[in-house]
Amino acid sequence: MMRELALKTRKKAIKRIRRKTPEELATSWCQEDLLYSGKGKAIFMILPTRGCSWALSKSGGCTMCSYLSDSLLEDIKAEKLNKIFKDLISQYRIKEKTAVKIFISGSFLNPEEFPEESRKFILEYLNKIDKIEEIITESRPEYVNKKILIECCKQAPNKILEVSIGLETADDYTRKYKINKGFTKEDFKRAIRCIKSLKGDFNIKSKAYIFIKPILTSEKEAIQDAIDSAVYAEKVGVDRISFCPSTIHKGTVMEELWKRSSYKPPWIWSLIEIINNTRKNLKIPTIMDTSGVGTPRGPYSCKKCNLKLKKLIIESNLTQKTIPPIKCNCYNRWVAEKELGDFTRSTNNIKYQTYG
Repeated sequence: MMRELALKTRKKAIKRIRRKTPEELATSWCQEDLLYSGKGKAIFMILPTRGCSWALSKSGGCTMCSYLSDSLLEDIKAEKLNKIFKDLISQYRIKEKTAVKIFISGSFLNPEEFPEESRKFILEYLNKIDKIEEIITESRPEYVNKKILIECCKQAPNKILEVSIGLETADDYTRKYKINKGFTKEDFKRAIRCIKSLKGDFNIKSKAYIFIKPILTSEKEAIQDAIDSAVYAEKVGVDRISFCPSTIHKGTVMEELWKRSSYKPPWIWSLIEIINNTRKNLKIPTIMDTSGVGTPRGPYSCKKCNLKLKKLIIESNLTQKTIPPIKCNCYNRWVAEKELGDFTRSTNNIKYQTYG
């Protein structure tokens, strides 16, 4: 049922997409970030590609993801992609330790999504820039294998190469039926083992993305699932964790439920509980994404404390310290929803057939 719903929603969304040029889709920005060596800068770079193969398949893609809205939906030549990359990176004078995070709305290691010539060009180009310490990429686990990882490591031998994988949750049922992710914990473990097996020869690391509050999940369940998933990821052997709180993106199953008052993103207080728990109990670095925090479609608390809490989370990301308690009238409302949420789930009758 979830795959059918995801596919119907995806087809409807694709019809509404305003096609953009590669140059319109490409963008980058720079901000403070936590590197493996400590505080530094990170350049975030979005490169245009055909889009995620999983989202383009008959699976319909993940229930919260709008990657295809930021994709070309057709192949792009390596020469064009290389020029766009050079134009973006040349905007920055890299004078302090920096990480470069490459996002392609899909899997960097899948040659059907990202040309091998461009992968080689970008890694070799970044390898020559002295102050760049880390190159962070993303991939689904099925594209992670020794051959391609060794190629990448040899193309950027002077840098830390990090492969980020969207585990999302340690619960296979949630990943399959609520997220529609299309792989299991065993697939994730195999990919992490593959990365770990190369650490003796290369400076390679792994990161797990953990999604906070999938659809059909209460506030209390979401908090516990994120904490349990982080513990699991550390046990499997990832080097870093990035929590991704839900934000409502257009053209997704999540948005359809949100419009019908059958879903809402997590409270910011929930993010803080997750942060403080993992800071105390995990040894590896954990980062909480704040891109949607405080927005109408993202994690919220109230207008009075949204910005303050967001700033505390950003500071905690850099220091890896817990967030001290602060007072706000909305805190008690969050506590009530967290404790009673399992008993007060939405009673909306979601008629899936109307989504077609």
